[in-house]
Amino acid sequence: MRINKYIAQCGIASRRKAEDIIKSGKVKVNGKVTVDLSTDIKDTDIVSIDGKTIKLVASLVYYKLNKPKGYITSSADDKDRKTVLNLMRGVHYRVFPVGRLDYDTEGLLLMTNDGDIANILTKPNSEVKKTYVLHIQGGINKEEIKKLSSGVDIGDYVTKPCSVELIDTNETQSKLKVTITEGKNRQIRKMFSTIGKEVIFLKRIQIGEIKLGGLSRGEYAPLNQKEIKYLKSLKK
Repeated sequence: MRINKYIAQCGIASRRKAEDIIKSGKVKVNGKVTVDLSTDIKDTDIVSIDGKTIKLVASLVYYKLNKPKGYITSSADDKDRKTVLNLMRGVHYRVFPVGRLDYDTEGLLLMTNDGDIANILTKPNSEVKKTYVLHIQGGINKEEIKKLSSGVDIGDYVTKPCSVELIDTNETQSKLKVTITEGKNRQIRKMFSTIGKEVIFLKRIQIGEIKLGGLSRGEYAPLNQKEIKYLKSLKK
């Protein structure tokens, strides 16, 4: 098994995040540091990260979390900021966040130890829909909505066509629902910036067929069987 897949199936991180961990020189195989992503792990090999031996997980678990503002989407932080793992204290499995939500963004975040699912959901061509509710300062017109829906240049990237729906608007603030199939860094904030609009509130409410539901800020819940079945269908 490739070393990045092995780390993912140990419930440490997604395969892409595992590659970063390997490149950083934190991984040892049988006591020797390896930065070679093609390293093949055998059943008899001993793999450690930062001196701690890791093992394949016995059970795969899936949770959804209503991430509040003020938490970073990471397993650890060198600046000692609060991470989403601080909200998962009652979970007795090692889990990690799937994808990310910005520090100032709240809402639905999936937490799991299934590296394969995390890899599928976060790869650039996954096409899994992600729906957000947001507020912007001021009003917005049809032409601006059409421009955002068609795709805009946010710097080094042109966004794919997406769904932008106006829910309510007045002179001071507008409420919208946006559904995208990508997840570039601060993408929605950058999209609205191209039309001179500042996002003052942003919340993710759905990923694929999984909805945030009635979770309060900071609460988490295990996925139900229907939601887990949906996630596993993405592997096919």
